[in-house]
Amino acid sequence: MTPREIVLEACAQHGEDAVIDFAIAVLTGEVSPEEAFTTEVGKLRWLVGPTVGGWAKLDPVNFYWARVWAARIFLYVWRDDAIDALLVAAGDPAWRVREHVARITAQRELGQLVDALLPGLVFELPRVRSTTARAVGAAGEAEHAEALQDLLDDPDHTVRAAAEKALDRMEARLDRSLR
Repeated sequence: MTPREIVLEACAQHGEDAVIDFAIAVLTGEVSPEEAFTTEVGKLRWLVGPTVGGWAKLDPVNFYWARVWAARIFLYVWRDDAIDALLVAAGDPAWRVREHVARITAQRELGQLVDALLPGLVFELPRVRSTTARAVGAAGEAEHAEALQDLLDDPDHTVRAAAEKALDRMEARLDRSLR
């Protein structure tokens, strides 16, 4: 099953609010990743699907995946109170969690999250810089354009391309020139 199918099936079976509540609890630390992999494995299947049983014995260094999966559900279902959990997740120590927050920000045009994501524009991994640039282009304001312009000289061609497209999108969305 695809991640979308897993999440939508869990919502149909358990209720969208229950799935969202669990994802928020994981992202905010109310349910720790360790708890998700041990005592909450049944609920973790709502976010991951039936394969989570094999993941439950993972080394604790990989428990951050619970937060990645929790963030990912907001690509498929939404409730406005998820913003506060995503603000927490925007500063997560795991880059994959922050990358998902940027993806959600871009998809849902969540301007409230842009400032919290800006550190991703200078992150060491190009894919994080690219994803963050797309989010800033989709939801940022004119004052964020300079941070995107700085990426036009990035050593990685995918980051440069993402910054260029993000500036184009921002200019079209804001109906003004930003360069």
